[in-house]
Amino acid sequence: MGFLFLFPTAFLSCALLVSGITYSEFVHPNFTASNLQYAENSGSFLTSRNGTFKAAIFNPGAQQTNFYLCVIHVASNTIIWSANRDDPISNSGEMYLTSEGITISDESGNPKWSTPAIPSPAYAMMLSEMGNLVLLDRSNNSLWESFQHPTDTIVMGQLFPVKASFSSAVSPTDLSTGDYSLTLSSSDLHLQWRGLLYWKLSMDTKAYINSNSMVEYMAINRTGLYLLGGNGTVIIQVALSLSDFWIATLESSGRFIVKSFSADDWMDDFVGPSDSCRIPFLCGTVGSCRDGSASNTCSCPSNFHSVSPNRTGCVPTDGSYSLYPTCNSTDHSTHLIPSVLSYLTIGYGYDYFGSQFSGPVRSRVNLTACQDLCSGDCSCLGFLYENSSGDCYWIKSYLGSLISDIQRGEDLLGYIKVLVGSSPAKPGVKNDQSTKFPLSALVLLPSSAFILLIVLGSLWWRRQRISRDRDMKAGQYNLPSPEEPDAFQIPGLPKRFDYKELEVATDHFRTLIGSGGFGAVYKGTLPDKAVVAVKKITNLGIQGKKEFCTEIAIIGNIHHINLVKLRGFCARGSTRLLVFEYMNRGSLDRILFGNGPVLEWQERFNIALGTARGLAYLHSGCEQKIIHCDIKPENILLHDHFQVKISDFGLSKLLGPEQSSLFTTMRGTRGYLAPEWLTNSAISEKTDVYSFGMVLLEIVSGRKNCLLRTQSHSLEEDSSGTRSSSSSGSGLLYFPLFALEMHEQGKYAELADPRLENRVKRQDVEKLVRVALCCVHEEPSLRPNMAIVVGMLEGKIPLGHPRMESLNFLRFYGRRFTEASVIAEQENEENVLLYSQANACPTSTTSSSRKSMSYISSQQVSGPR
Repeated sequence: MGFLFLFPTAFLSCALLVSGITYSEFVHPNFTASNLQYAENSGSFLTSRNGTFKAAIFNPGAQQTNFYLCVIHVASNTIIWSANRDDPISNSGEMYLTSEGITISDESGNPKWSTPAIPSPAYAMMLSEMGNLVLLDRSNNSLWESFQHPTDTIVMGQLFPVKASFSSAVSPTDLSTGDYSLTLSSSDLHLQWRGLLYWKLSMDTKAYINSNSMVEYMAINRTGLYLLGGNGTVIIQVALSLSDFWIATLESSGRFIVKSFSADDWMDDFVGPSDSCRIPFLCGTVGSCRDGSASNTCSCPSNFHSVSPNRTGCVPTDGSYSLYPTCNSTDHSTHLIPSVLSYLTIGYGYDYFGSQFSGPVRSRVNLTACQDLCSGDCSCLGFLYENSSGDCYWIKSYLGSLISDIQRGEDLLGYIKVLVGSSPAKPGVKNDQSTKFPLSALVLLPSSAFILLIVLGSLWWRRQRISRDRDMKAGQYNLPSPEEPDAFQIPGLPKRFDYKELEVATDHFRTLIGSGGFGAVYKGTLPDKAVVAVKKITNLGIQGKKEFCTEIAIIGNIHHINLVKLRGFCARGSTRLLVFEYMNRGSLDRILFGNGPVLEWQERFNIALGTARGLAYLHSGCEQKIIHCDIKPENILLHDHFQVKISDFGLSKLLGPEQSSLFTTMRGTRGYLAPEWLTNSAISEKTDVYSFGMVLLEIVSGRKNCLLRTQSHSLEEDSSGTRSSSSSGSGLLYFPLFALEMHEQGKYAELADPRLENRVKRQDVEKLVRVALCCVHEEPSLRPNMAIVVGMLEGKIPLGHPRMESLNFLRFYGRRFTEASVIAEQENEENVLLYSQANACPTSTTSSSRKSMSYISSQQVSGPR
């Protein structure tokens, strides 16, 4: 797919002479401007042809000390580029245009900034209607452009090439280079704080990865932000609502924002990172930000207190401690005596922005080894230790803010490196105390520590030996096999629970809340009062144990508001337990198809949108793409206020050969299976898109995809309570085909859940039906990806048009489904399930069994929710 972007065209029309404060889009050499000279126009001396942009010697925020050569968007008075950002001048400082380029000098005539050497004499300086400040020669060739040297913003039509970067300003009034930077690599867009990565575009839920080709440049047009390859190929895209003017800027706060200007105001359309607690210095040094909090409340962890109310950070509460100084790249020696180095704990439940990108320094180590590693490197300023996996993460080079992550509970323990006693010695500067420290102590301290370690190690080994002997006598101890989780290293495993701990939490697995092919699910309460769902998995197969650990290492590190959080696991013999957060409203199928209060339309829409966002994250937001393979209402769970979370993602690979009969060589649930399952075609994320489309039709109608038909064309209930759509004839109707027919006739109101009683607008139903039909195209390439689906639901992307030629297969399925139902009625065989290809709903000859058999089959095929 290629996109056409507007490029600045260097041309000259009749040049207008500039005198006094007269505006022009051109000025010529021997031109001089200062803020004082153009004070009546706020320093402006040049405008674009239609007045969209202006160039000025400008003082942002009306402060009177720092003046810059700026290009400004007139309507919003927003600076999109500045020249001398690190060398401001006073209001009497001047800009000179000569044949050699542009020079900015202070009031004494000392040069502060200038353009680099140009290949030929400059004939004019032009400000284009796109906001590009350009030096031209006599042949109208570009000699230098501000677009090629962005500061902290790009605009529509501006190309940002690979390996280019720009930096944030210190503040809205101080345009000097800040600590945050944006860089475009050949594969992604990165945000960094002092050189440390804290965000990637590809990991954002609104970004869709279209190709793995090399990125060549970034640009914005009227519909989106794009990372493009050769010939305009889209590599990564972020869909935006339609607008005539967009800018993308890295704010001084560290947020990357794409925003549009309309109605005299800016509208933020895309923000990265979406969770501002992921901004490295939001709460200052060692300050803690509450993860996901709307107010982003900052506080200090235990053993630390705030140094000021202005979020500049936290320092040790005990004045005898001070933060460890950062070592420089030329001298890693701190010249500190051994006794002054120590650690202060910040307690459990804290995360650090760098952990997500740098990974652990070492895995499967104990806490002492993690501390020793940090002590041996002056660039390590603290560490996080994960109890469940033994992973050791460093807080390296610079101390930023912490993230309060209550979901990790008592699994992640943090420590900050400090100095005890005297003020910290600066790297490379000798500490006077070191000369007074007794030589004997320098010898005895390491020896004593070594002896102490030996003693402690012996005691630990003896204790483990006694414990092992006791367990073996009780017949409860199994020697580790090569397949056991402890026998190999898999970084990133979530918390590992003891079996007895979960047995107590579930009251000996008393409260069953689900069952199926994987095993059973029980409700439990952990010691910290957190309510959880414990999934007991059995029959993993011969190779299932190692695959189990690999899978939970992946899904245990996935954090998204629309995905069920895995809190931990337990491995005992052939039994595996997964511990998930508990969703108190249960699964969507029970609310959607049950006899409880009807779901209102807005609730249905929110459920559809939340599900789409969760799938989009699985497909393109994770470092490792995850295809769910079993999207259905039973695997869509709901919490308070109908918060949506997808469950069972990434677990289908755990099934062993002995369970293959449940899937009849396919993964997923009949009624939601994409056609490619039948043709042995490649399975991709578009398989989930198809299933989502089927679920979306059920959300609209409030009924399963198979409906009982009677002689009328109304919506009725059969004797079992199943609502049905009826028309001439008898038997069962394949609802996706009925939806297609109503779409062709424009009768969308016929498809809405009748229990809504006209409390939904026709256009709202049409929106979801059209999205659903686009998702169930027979050809996977014609289905939109989930990022596009989210865009269509949010209204940021125009609705797609279902392709009839790729939906005709529904007519075939419908005919086969009707034939199956007629045969079942003629034979009058009760409790016989008939399927038409992979998409027929389960049927029976009696209405009393129809509802129950359909529900049971769905659970048996996919496993517990």
